[in-house]
Amino acid sequence: MTKVVGIRFNMAGKIYYFDPCGQEIERGQHVIVETARGVEYGFAVGGVKEVEDEEIVAPLKPIIRIATPEDDKHNEENLEKKKEAFAICKEKIKKHGLDMKLVDAEYTFDNNKLLFYFTADGRIDFRELVKDLAGVFKTRIELRQIGVRDEIRLMGGIGVCGRVLCCHSYLTDLVSVSIKMAKEQNLSLNPAKISGVCGRLMCCLKNEEETYEELNKNLPGIGDYVTASDGAHGTVQSVNVLRQTVRVIVEEGDEREIKEYPTTELQFKKMYKRNGSEMTDEDKEALALLEQMEKQDRLEKAEREANQAAEREARQKRAEERQAKKEKSQKASKPEKKLPGAVPENVEKVETPDGEKKKHRRRNRNKGHGGDPEKTQKKDADNAKNKETNANRHGQNSRHNGREHRSHSNKEQA
Repeated sequence: MTKVVGIRFNMAGKIYYFDPCGQEIERGQHVIVETARGVEYGFAVGGVKEVEDEEIVAPLKPIIRIATPEDDKHNEENLEKKKEAFAICKEKIKKHGLDMKLVDAEYTFDNNKLLFYFTADGRIDFRELVKDLAGVFKTRIELRQIGVRDEIRLMGGIGVCGRVLCCHSYLTDLVSVSIKMAKEQNLSLNPAKISGVCGRLMCCLKNEEETYEELNKNLPGIGDYVTASDGAHGTVQSVNVLRQTVRVIVEEGDEREIKEYPTTELQFKKMYKRNGSEMTDEDKEALALLEQMEKQDRLEKAEREANQAAEREARQKRAEERQAKKEKSQKASKPEKKLPGAVPENVEKVETPDGEKKKHRRRNRNKGHGGDPEKTQKKDADNAKNKETNANRHGQNSRHNGREHRSHSNKEQA
């Protein structure tokens, strides 16, 4: 078991676990945490709790500190700055003539990165746009392509039920929704009735899917032949999934009567299934449209995942290149270690008259003369002459010192 704190970075965002580092965190408190994107500003969805090690994605990042009033003010400044960044980016997109719709902008808490979210029908070459934006904001720029469901999730809105959209209020992940869910719940296949604000199937179809699947196991299909406990038999006209009742067209001689029975009083065997041939043209068109929407949603999801994988790979490659460059520069700046007793290249060993070997540095006599023999010979002659002059001066000084020493000795004897 490990102590963690669940942190969110927006209202309906995913919950990430962080290490509290011994701090007492309460629900609703704003905190400063370290993430893969850098330093971020989030809020706790609960207090410190213990979870199984399998639920944690290693390594567990730490909570740096509880947000201070200065941090709150800085976050408000970032929210104001992102509005200006959003307007500038829209102008740049129009300038470059790119077929993309800008959705939102976001600053990281430490202003180390500026992110822009956009939607587009296909892949967009925005390299020149990134260079232009980097020149304006003087920071790292990242553009992320999102789908229409993510767009509505960021923007928010009111659904057909009159409440705030599920994806913007409480859903942490966007779930996959299929036509099968609408069929299980006996809903109309009219796209206008089962589609959300984003134009895709409503997320709330997923909420009761498991319940309807369990309840439908005890119900016959429409058109199935059933026998009631009172001996009546007939075909199923309709079913009420929640009440678990069935309306049966009972045949008694030449008369027909509709009766309602609970499923516990019926015996049946599912042998009838509604096929596409019995659907009306309107239902067929609606079903084809829904299938097209579902297919488009899957394609967008696959493309987003591919783009995210390519982006992660590119970031990893850039990080490896920076690390290799850093190691290379460190290796170049580090002095080469020499073994003990090693002789430098410009040092040679010579033998002195007393038989001992001493080191002295070789002098390049030709240095500064360009290797000219005449200049080298002249310099050697000048050096010999200087040595002779110095030797004569040394001898004269020695004789003078000797006479002076003898004169002082005579005076002392006298």
